[in-house]
Amino acid sequence: MRAAFFDLDKTVIAKSSLVALGPEFHARGMLRRRTLAWAAMSQMLFLRFGADEEKLTKIRESVLKVTKGWDAEEIRELVAETITELIEPLIYAEALELIDHHLGQGDEVWLVSMSPTEVVEPFAELLGITGAIASRAKIDAQGKFTGEMEFFAQGENKAIAIRDLAEKRGIDLAESFSYSDSVTDIPMLEVVGHAFAVNPDKELAKTAHEKEWPILTFSHPVRAHDRHKSHTPFLVSAIVLGGFALIGRRKMRKR
Repeated sequence: MRAAFFDLDKTVIAKSSLVALGPEFHARGMLRRRTLAWAAMSQMLFLRFGADEEKLTKIRESVLKVTKGWDAEEIRELVAETITELIEPLIYAEALELIDHHLGQGDEVWLVSMSPTEVVEPFAELLGITGAIASRAKIDAQGKFTGEMEFFAQGENKAIAIRDLAEKRGIDLAESFSYSDSVTDIPMLEVVGHAFAVNPDKELAKTAHEKEWPILTFSHPVRAHDRHKSHTPFLVSAIVLGGFALIGRRKMRKR
């Protein structure tokens, strides 16, 4: 069995899912205006320069501090109520067509994101895919976030989770696919046989050239329920096969 693993932020959707939900958190009194402004600034820097492990660690610590005491079920309900309005319009049409391509080939399709499971799992359901690997915050007996992390789906942890999943489900990683925009996801890209850099940051673009990973550009938004109306200006299957052909030609030249 093959699988395709997609990073979420800046790969399947155009911005951070948590930042997209920020105004709703603020409207419900869960975030202060200063925190919302900080999140917006961080998002702009992230889009412009990408993020290394140190920056992501700081983001994780800040998020845990802010969300301590939040009710986990309330967050799930908030996401369910707002996902079609706030996150669905951010989906890249190219990502959606690529997901449909993999599903049509009989591949499993998984989101792999450092965003919390309360956000990522509903989005996976919206897309109609196999499932999700996401960060899990610790929750106390009252159902509140403790401000600690049980599992942080980032960097090498993404690769570890993918390997564990592959072992449980009988997925052939050598024949599988990964898609991401960030240099921090190199472990996730390296764990499969077919890696693709999507809208890559500077460092990932450099690594992609060195490793001869195809680079894809996603830029056209479309809603998930309008997927049958989508007319992306290229055939996804042609891009995937074309990427493999390019790799093959480069290897032949090296020989």
